[in-house]
Amino acid sequence: MPNLDHSRQRVTWIVGGSSGIGRALAEGLLLQGDRVVVSARHLEGLADLAERYGDQVQLIAVDVTKPETLDKGLSELLARWARIDRVILNAADYSPMSLADFDPALFERLMQINFMGVIHGINAVRQQFLQQGAGQILITASVAGFRGLPYAAPYGATKAALINMAESLAPEFARKGVLLRVINPGFVRTALTAKNGFEMPGILEPEEAARLILKKLDRRGFELLVPTGFGLVMKLIRILPYPLFFALTRRMLKP
Repeated sequence: MPNLDHSRQRVTWIVGGSSGIGRALAEGLLLQGDRVVVSARHLEGLADLAERYGDQVQLIAVDVTKPETLDKGLSELLARWARIDRVILNAADYSPMSLADFDPALFERLMQINFMGVIHGINAVRQQFLQQGAGQILITASVAGFRGLPYAAPYGATKAALINMAESLAPEFARKGVLLRVINPGFVRTALTAKNGFEMPGILEPEEAARLILKKLDRRGFELLVPTGFGLVMKLIRILPYPLFFALTRRMLKP
């Protein structure tokens, strides 16, 4: 148990914290002394956090496709801590899809979880942050949202939508003293990326990705690239003209 200065503890709500980056961020923030509220659809796998960190952690079940659970979650959080300093909207799903397996239902499912889940999260906390005139809303997007990549159409579209949406809303939030930011990770070893059937360059363990995010969490930039080097390479790909871009992505197609 870390030695805590309770007068300086921040309250961070992680929505989508049962595994992967979300779980690793919860661990890192708890070790730093934050009060951490961890939410997921199922809380069974998070019981050890409560055992190890006691009153420093709060577990609240939410389903990001059901806005009322996020509203209820915020009410429970405020009833306990009376404040919220940061929310990290991290819930997501992923499945690769080839043209042969084109499935509108997959597009709809990922859009409901990855995009609308974030919209519901922002809506749940929006008034609280605006009333405070301070705090951070962080959205986990992805470098996959920079350009369309083979076999990632349903997932990449949701992440591109998140980045565009955040760019649109950030100036208004900033004018009210609230930072709206995006976290754009590269490949991170999780149950979701295990579905990929290709070598993933620069892949990080969740704990390393969380460590890099935590280093940038108290800075003021709009975007958190994780890792920075791979993220910058993906940004360079974003500016390629279409003939060069499609020449590159054609090489990524399976035989």
